Amino acid sequence: MHITRSALLIAIGILGFGSNASAAADGSQLELPRGSDVAIVVFESLEAPDCAAAHPDLLEIARTSKVPLVVHDYPTSHDTWAFPAAILTRYFDSLSPPLGSEFRGFVFQYQSRITGNNLRAAAERFAVDHKLMLPPEVDAEGRLKAQMQADVDFGKRIRLEYVPSIFVIGRGTGAAHFVEVSDLRTMGAVIAKMSDPRIK
Repeated sequence: MHITRSALLIAIGILGFGSNASAAADGSQLELPRGSDVAIVVFESLEAPDCAAAHPDLLEIARTSKVPLVVHDYPTSHDTWAFPAAILTRYFDSLSPPLGSEFRGFVFQYQSRITGNNLRAAAERFAVDHKLMLPPEVDAEGRLKAQMQADVDFGKRIRLEYVPSIFVIGRGTGAAHFVEVSDLRTMGAVIAKMSDPRIK
């Protein structure tokens, strides 16, 4: 399990907005889920192969470490279908969080075969397999799109430069609040340290 900083460098910005990201991401703005002392936070694109590779490992680390995994969608300017795929993921999540998580895994699993033209058909197949009917418009009021845009804006605000960007966050403040993890083999030690800052 290894993720390098070469993973999908975002050179010209997110969703065409242009980039002024030149410093390391500011994880101090990340928030812990209510009731948690430590969490894993990932910014990922459903269209990025490195994100697909990291996803099952992150799920397993979160499960075995008993810490929550917080996912932010962050499509890059090079992606063609990641944004609508994330909206579909949020639709399934609105029906049931486990269902949304399962659809995310489904998209990553079949990522190399998904295109902008067949994304809807893939989502319909997933829905039928779960005895559901996908409505003609999953986001008629634009609420899910607004949530997606909020994730994108947040990523720009903390100066993300690539996906996946993975953090372990704790109850510290400032730089003590987060550690960015580029090698998932170190995640267990980082989580242990954030759980007990006395660990060096």
